[in-house]
Amino acid sequence: MKFELIIVRYGEIGLKAKETRKRFENTLISNIKNALNIEQIPNKIQRERGRVYVYTDYIDKAIPVLKRVFGIISVSPAAFTESNMIFISKMAVYISKFFISPEKSFALRVTRTGDHSFSSQDVAVKTGKAIEKSTNTKVNLSNPDFELFIEIRDEFTYFFTEKIRGTGGLPLGTQGKVLALIEDTKSILAAWFLMKRGCEPVFAYTNEKILDSLNRFTSYWYVKPDIVFIDSKKKLFEELNKLVIDYNCDAVVTGHVLIDDKDSVISEITNFKKHLNSVLLNPLIGMKKEEIEKKCEGIGISI
Repeated sequence: MKFELIIVRYGEIGLKAKETRKRFENTLISNIKNALNIEQIPNKIQRERGRVYVYTDYIDKAIPVLKRVFGIISVSPAAFTESNMIFISKMAVYISKFFISPEKSFALRVTRTGDHSFSSQDVAVKTGKAIEKSTNTKVNLSNPDFELFIEIRDEFTYFFTEKIRGTGGLPLGTQGKVLALIEDTKSILAAWFLMKRGCEPVFAYTNEKILDSLNRFTSYWYVKPDIVFIDSKKKLFEELNKLVIDYNCDAVVTGHVLIDDKDSVISEITNFKKHLNSVLLNPLIGMKKEEIEKKCEGIGISI
């Protein structure tokens, strides 16, 4: 089955006020284009309220890329046709023949947005009967072997068979800048959590050994941040405060975590708060070692 486009869904953006939502959507689309272009995947992007559509001949290559774009909650390879009962039924039958056989059951999940001369139930009943007749299969709404999603949106109807989970969060670059102090791999994970919330990072690393991991991480997530070296043995807080001003950052992010010497870590955090002239964020503070290792592996970095 050759799909024609990818449906991109976002979550929190849809809850924003009109102007804010438009700005966030524009940023998301820009980030999508940037990621696809880096991978040299030709594409055309269209949008509707609550949806972004990516048209490309390289669906299989584009899916893993889109999964690593912040703000996308899920994607679906899809086909589409006009929102006409006859066309909808024909397309549903055509797709079903690629996925089901007589010994398998199926279910249709139909949603509808816009003004039409038919209801979602009308589509489900007529299309379901057409699939049964064409494939000699049976409907099973509670535990089907195959599900076909039919999303009727105004003049076009979209068909897909799966929802592939994305990274979620907010589009990178919609929530200001943070200065990430990179001392080890955990620090990169701490920065990732802020990136997922839409913050653009500036990386300040303290040793050359971490630089390769940092460069691989930024490439993997299609980010081109400012990366600067600071000597932690010298005037660390003076350097951090200067970088916050130079890059107009709203906060400093560190990889502090209470898995070793808690008293020492708390003392160090207290010292940071005492000497920094900005907000200090410690997103890993309550995480366990196993959680950190698993999350690092999941985002493409290793401890």
